[in-house]
Amino acid sequence: MAPPTPETLTAERILAATEEVLRRHGPAKATVVDVARALGVSHGSVYRHFRTKAALREAVTKRWLDRTTEVLAEIVTSGRDPEARLRAWFAALFAAKRRKAGDDPELFATYSVLAEDAGEVVGEHIAELTGQLTEIVRAGVAQGVFTADDPSATARALFQATDRFHDPRYAKEWQHPRVEGEFEAVLDLLMRGLRL
Repeated sequence: MAPPTPETLTAERILAATEEVLRRHGPAKATVVDVARALGVSHGSVYRHFRTKAALREAVTKRWLDRTTEVLAEIVTSGRDPEARLRAWFAALFAAKRRKAGDDPELFATYSVLAEDAGEVVGEHIAELTGQLTEIVRAGVAQGVFTADDPSATARALFQATDRFHDPRYAKEWQHPRVEGEFEAVLDLLMRGLRL
């Protein structure tokens, strides 16, 4: 009987292993050598996929952020009316952030640290999110549901106005019993403003 064939080393396998290493060791102590060890390969093999430790950290941060972006993209393209889509989009964003913070607080804290270092990745993520919001606002304007002279600027304002419900700096507040009501009150106010 032939020995089992080793699994092909892919960027996705490296990112999954990196996530586990970060969960165990945190961002300060996790190294490329730890990732390679977890995969049973040399650290040079990891570097063939990610040229630097910073590149690996940016990629794992992007992967983490993209999970939320993909869920939200489905809401943008759903057939619901624009107000329902906008509400669902913000609710999904808030729920995803709360879940990440509550279900795996160590990894959430790790990603919060990594996100601060990955400014370009975070900037691209925010641009993608505000782009999704812009699509919803444009649809609302086209259907006569929303009033907005500049849908892109309106989308950025909506994103900034709801910062408390998606920015990791506010994660400790997300477990407070009143936060759901406060979230709904902010959304109601924003929707009234869009309908003027």
